[in-house]
Amino acid sequence: MIILSSLKEFNNYMETTIEVKNLIKKYKTKMKGRKLIEKDILKDISFTVQKGEVFGLLGPNGAGKSTTFKILTTLLTPTSGEVYVLGKNTKKREKEIRKEINFIFGGEKGVYVNLTASEYLAYFCSLYKIPKKKFDSIITELIDLVGLSSAAHQKISTFSKGMIQRLHIARSLINNPKVLFLDEPTIGLDPVGAKILRDIVKNLSQKGITIILTTHYMHEAEELCDKIAFLKSGEIIEYGKKDDILEKYTHLNIFDFMIKVKDKDGLRKSKLLQDNKEFKDIKENILFLRLNPQHNIDINTAESELSNYGTVIESKKKLITLEDIYLELMKEKRC
Repeated sequence: MIILSSLKEFNNYMETTIEVKNLIKKYKTKMKGRKLIEKDILKDISFTVQKGEVFGLLGPNGAGKSTTFKILTTLLTPTSGEVYVLGKNTKKREKEIRKEINFIFGGEKGVYVNLTASEYLAYFCSLYKIPKKKFDSIITELIDLVGLSSAAHQKISTFSKGMIQRLHIARSLINNPKVLFLDEPTIGLDPVGAKILRDIVKNLSQKGITIILTTHYMHEAEELCDKIAFLKSGEIIEYGKKDDILEKYTHLNIFDFMIKVKDKDGLRKSKLLQDNKEFKDIKENILFLRLNPQHNIDINTAESELSNYGTVIESKKKLITLEDIYLELMKEKRC
């Protein structure tokens, strides 16, 4: 029997919003001599996203994130594989899908700066063919949702980057989308503006809107995402629930010690330091030592081992973060 602890978990269990099966995308490109060759952009990727989840698609530039976004939003067709958004095939029912999704790109500048925020949203209401009698209630609700009520009748030319990005979110919600695609939504924003935007994303997720997110800020992904796929060179190299991924990489945890050393030569030759090279003298016989245990030992075991060579004055455990995992996964393998 499955016991679900929240309404959000129940919705997630009941409904898959996006399903990607063996997705491949190739581009034809010209090389020297004008010969056309095929270049693999996405290499057989698969993943699912449940209703109300914030799904992070993470990876370096050129990893295939933008191509994946364009396929999910029906702007590109895959070379092979199947992609379903809200149960609809992106190759056959793209017009239906477009009515139920929306997207925002980080650093967007496509705003009409001589309009006020309300006028701007009214224009998009008309594009989405919203009945005019509903304009006021929809605009008021959306402006309030993104925290721009005090600037509703202010010209966009006076807005900060963060305010403009919040206005983009309001615009993207006019068609009441079930899936919202956010491509680096906080890029270029100051910390306050970025925090406001993250809070809005959390709020939208709680309302049952599925969020697909790309970001280069790992702390942002760690705060927002329920599930994550790491992309590298067109392949998914790690995928799963955020908490499961963090648990999987606990071997990357870092231990910091301050130790009064009695046997420095013995410490340097110890098994504990075979995979750990970061240490420095603070003053005579006092060492700072940073361990990145490779054998899944805990901090107490490490401290006990170090006590054979001196007195541990201070110990601290730095827990693994998504940034640590990202850096580990993106390392170039050396032959």
